[in-house]
Amino acid sequence: MKAIIPVAGEGTRLRPHTHTIPKAMMPVAGKPIIGHILDTLISLQVNQVILIVGHLGDKIIEFVKDSYPRLQLKSIHQKERKGLGHAVLLAKDLVAGEPVLIVYGDTVFEGEFSGLIHRQADASIGVKEVEDPTRFGVVETKGERIIRMVEKPTSFVSNLAIVGFNYVNNSPLLFECLEELVRSSITTRGEYQLTDAFQLMVEKGAKVETFRVENWFDCGKPETLLETNRYLLEKSGLAPQVEGSVVNPPVFISGSAKVVNSIVGPYVSIADKAIVEDSIVRNSIIGEEAEVRQCLLEGSLIGANARIKGLPYQVSLGDFSEIEIK
Repeated sequence: MKAIIPVAGEGTRLRPHTHTIPKAMMPVAGKPIIGHILDTLISLQVNQVILIVGHLGDKIIEFVKDSYPRLQLKSIHQKERKGLGHAVLLAKDLVAGEPVLIVYGDTVFEGEFSGLIHRQADASIGVKEVEDPTRFGVVETKGERIIRMVEKPTSFVSNLAIVGFNYVNNSPLLFECLEELVRSSITTRGEYQLTDAFQLMVEKGAKVETFRVENWFDCGKPETLLETNRYLLEKSGLAPQVEGSVVNPPVFISGSAKVVNSIVGPYVSIADKAIVEDSIVRNSIIGEEAEVRQCLLEGSLIGANARIKGLPYQVSLGDFSEIEIK
């Protein structure tokens, strides 16, 4: 089975980190977001992935090639950011009329998805109840069948948000609807939206249904990235032992990282070749080759090769940055 993963977004809400790495490569619980997504897809017998890349896309392609060599990988560069619908349309020729999964590249999912590929609906849209539906595309339903879809509604339509995990049986109809959006310049907030294409499918009489996603984590901003890190670490139950330091699980510590005379955890991820020394770190993500010395950190993101020394409490420090407080 094939899967389209749009990963061309610039991740503005995660700056300064996304100045140097793409959003899909942000680390969480010991691996990049895209790694957690691909693990889920492989469990569904996906064997070909189509990445729609843009900002720093080569880093995503390199990671997938190195870490998932058995996956057939195709990539398309989205030269202009014209929306999610436009990104998916670029994959039309590679899908070639087959059923396809469409998965957003900045979210982590959990649930029982194996039954999806046996559904007879033209499209099946993953949804979850949310408190603030104005941030998302939402669906109005009659039973499981969708009767209306609205992208980021300004007034209440439904609290069932489209979470970005979709299975499309009738891909020719989806691409026909996407082409109609572009041909007729139908945009929402200046972009061609995948939600609007699904709505066109509904209007053309297609059977478009919902399925509930048990756990869904939007990793698009620092607080939700840390929330995802907490959940995945809790699920993993990782409790590494470090001589001379105290580890309060759950914690992920790379085998090549060094923790010296420190208290780490709970809910901390420490990446390859990072150093934590003489510090207390809780609820934080420490990037590759970063150095944290003589610090108290909580709720912090420390980028790759960043160095911090002193007394900060909460920090979002981008790659190759340095802070020292004397």
